[in-house]
Amino acid sequence: MSKIRSDNISVVDRFRRAGIRGKVILILSSWFGSGLAPFASGTFGTLAAVPLVIGFGFLGPWAALLCVTGISGLAIWVSQEAEDLLGKKDPSAVVIDEVAGFSVTMFLVPMSWLSLSVGFLLFRFFDILKPWPANRAEKLKGGFGIVLDDLAAGVYAHLALRIILVLAD
Repeated sequence: MSKIRSDNISVVDRFRRAGIRGKVILILSSWFGSGLAPFASGTFGTLAAVPLVIGFGFLGPWAALLCVTGISGLAIWVSQEAEDLLGKKDPSAVVIDEVAGFSVTMFLVPMSWLSLSVGFLLFRFFDILKPWPANRAEKLKGGFGIVLDDLAAGVYAHLALRIILVLAD
């Protein structure tokens, strides 16, 4: 059995003591608790984003753009608020940035199990690798620094996925 990481205990403790606003911030920033996984919280956050990304696949291009933009804006705000609430820079429990990045990866990509699986793997690869300029974006302060590197990873993964899908055709 895995040990619960001490930073997740502080998130749970902070959640118990928080008011309704703080609870909403922690729920959203941890993407409904998926960021509290005892290891690989970013991977679990990305997995928890799959239903949302599938839902975006049923939207038209403008509605999908609005949703991806909206989740990205929400992620920046909520990440900053969670960082302030928890008193930590880029807490591991905050995974809404992965949700935003994976949404960019899958933006207007024809939805299939293949595209979803490959998109997931590519996003995690680029999110972990953080090639330039994602590695520079990560150094920004607050919610922007937490989220922009994931959005950049999402762009890289999106482009790589498009190339793979064209070559697979």
